[in-house]
Amino acid sequence: MKFACDRDALLKEISVAAEIISSRNTLSILSNVYLDARDNAVVLRATDLKVGFETRIPVEVITPGRTTVFCDKLLGILRTVPEGDVEFEQKDNGTFIIRPRTRKVDFRLKSIDAEKYPEVHTAGDDAFFEVAQADIIEMIGQTIFAVSDDETRYFMNGVYMEQSEGELVMVATDGRRLSFIKKVPGKPVPEFPGVIVPPKVLNLVRKLASGEGNFLLAVTDKNLFIKFDNRRISSALIEGQFPNYRRVVPETQEYQLTVRKDDLMDALKRVSLLVEKSRRIYIGLSENQLELSAEESDIGAATEEVSCTYSGPENRIALNYLYLSEPLRVIDTETIVLQYTEPNKAITMLCEPKKDYFHIVMPMQLD
Repeated sequence: MKFACDRDALLKEISVAAEIISSRNTLSILSNVYLDARDNAVVLRATDLKVGFETRIPVEVITPGRTTVFCDKLLGILRTVPEGDVEFEQKDNGTFIIRPRTRKVDFRLKSIDAEKYPEVHTAGDDAFFEVAQADIIEMIGQTIFAVSDDETRYFMNGVYMEQSEGELVMVATDGRRLSFIKKVPGKPVPEFPGVIVPPKVLNLVRKLASGEGNFLLAVTDKNLFIKFDNRRISSALIEGQFPNYRRVVPETQEYQLTVRKDDLMDALKRVSLLVEKSRRIYIGLSENQLELSAEESDIGAATEEVSCTYSGPENRIALNYLYLSEPLRVIDTETIVLQYTEPNKAITMLCEPKKDYFHIVMPMQLD
């Protein structure tokens, strides 16, 4: 095998492959990237057996063939060689040679036969349906931060995705908060059972996608498949029963306050400087006034008042400040609404004007 291509074109895709390959696979074939050069292109694959990645890059193929090489070292070499065309050659003795055409530099890596590389899962063409990239990217952004990192509750370690009455829904929760978003796709979405998607593949898709055009998605019992541009990504799904999120979504809330998002975010940044491991901040509510406060006995205290529109009883609510700040970062309106019924029950965060997403936060215990 021998081919040549622009360094930057290959470097971009090898960087993606390196993110997928697990460091635990050092010096095994799963540490390698698969390269198949033919028909004026090289097909590149990487997998950790859970997430698979495949892309196609136009190249100058001198001699067709395929091999696998240690991804980490290939990435390091490509980062250091000068810009321009680079030649890659696979010798019969298993040596993979990398030579920049503009410099007298010669790198030689050991390779492993491509026959031993695991197959990347795929789905039939008829299983795919179209969803706008912009919609999926927004859905990921509105939910992924609420995924639980508690491995004992593995069924909450991903984002739940389902088709409900023609709408595509994504939900994430860690048991103390919940983020929900739904979209009506431009084209019909076939019915599929609700699935739990690992955050690793969602972060990868969000990073790589341009936000223009459509994704092609396919959902099977155990895998999710995504195609866009010249890339194909597959991921094993998380097995388990996702909590019935509808049970924790309040049908109505008795009181609500309206506040400028930037005012609340700025105040939260300042007051949270005095928050330590507990992450606890307090919200004091009174007529058209919201008071944020934090107190750590070993450090000090901070208080800031924020103007709002509120008509209801005076109350004090304790919250994990991250459960406020993380949704605030992704809410895309100038004004937000907080709704509640009792200080120790769920708080609903909405944008104003209302859109197709919301966030629910459970209060902490008052000291």
